[in-house]
Amino acid sequence: MACPSSPVDGVIRSLEECLLPLGFEVYPFKVGWYNRQLSASFHLPYPDDTLAVVVLSVPGMFEKAFIPFLKAHSGGGLQDYIDQCTAHCIKSAVNTCFSGQQVDISYDYEMHPNRKPKFLAQTAAHVAGAAYYYQQSDIPDQPWDTKMFGVCIHPKLGGWFAIRALLVFREVQAGVELQQTAPVDCVRSREQRIDLLERFNRRWQDGTYRDIITPEERYSQQQRDYFWTAPGERIALLKQWGYLTTESQSETQGSELSHG
Repeated sequence: MACPSSPVDGVIRSLEECLLPLGFEVYPFKVGWYNRQLSASFHLPYPDDTLAVVVLSVPGMFEKAFIPFLKAHSGGGLQDYIDQCTAHCIKSAVNTCFSGQQVDISYDYEMHPNRKPKFLAQTAAHVAGAAYYYQQSDIPDQPWDTKMFGVCIHPKLGGWFAIRALLVFREVQAGVELQQTAPVDCVRSREQRIDLLERFNRRWQDGTYRDIITPEERYSQQQRDYFWTAPGERIALLKQWGYLTTESQSETQGSELSHG
C-alpha cells in the first residue's frame, strides 16, 4: 500500500472517485513487479518503478455504467458495447483527473501487430494483489497430461468480475512508499485448485468456476443473460430489452470468457 500523502495515493484516490461509483475497482503496482513474472517478450517497456494500475469491473458495473451507456447510445453502431462502455468510463476518468499527464491505456482485448496481447491481464491482477492467479504450476502431482489454463479468483467476488484495462502513468515513479501486497489465496487446497481448473477449462460456459468460493456478490440475472448470450446474438437481446432502436452489425465477434 502507498503512504497517505504519496503521489501514488493521489492517483488512486482520483481514480476511485471517478470509477468506484461506476462499478470498477483499481489496484496499483510497479511495472517491475509485473515484468519479473514474465519473459522479456511480454515486458512492459517502462522503468521498473513506473506506476501502473489494473482496472477490474465488478458486478455493479452492468447496472451503474453499462445500462446508462446503452441508453445514451441507443442508436447502435458501436463495435462492442461492453468494451466501448469500459473505454468511455476509463478515458473520461483519465481526462478529468489527469489532463495533460502521460497516461497509457491498454484494454484486455487489445493486441500488438504480432498478435501478442498488450498486457497479460491475469498476471497484472495477481502482482497488484487484486486477485490470485491460480495456474497449473500451483498444483503438485498434477492429474493432467495436457495444458490447463489458469484463472484469477477475487477474494470477495470469486469469479464474478473481469479484468478490463491497464493504465501506466509514465511520469509517476513509485518509490518505497508503494509496497507489494500479495493477493489473497482463497482456494487453498490441492483438491479445490484441481476442481477450479477443471471447471474453468472443461465447462467454463456454465459459470460454476465463479462460485469456487462463496462470493459476496454475483452478476444480476440480466447481466448473466447478456454475457451468457452468444456475441452474435447480443444485439437482438439488447433490442428485445429496448436499449437499441436501430439495426446494427456490431458485437458479431467476442467471447463471454474474456468479456464477462
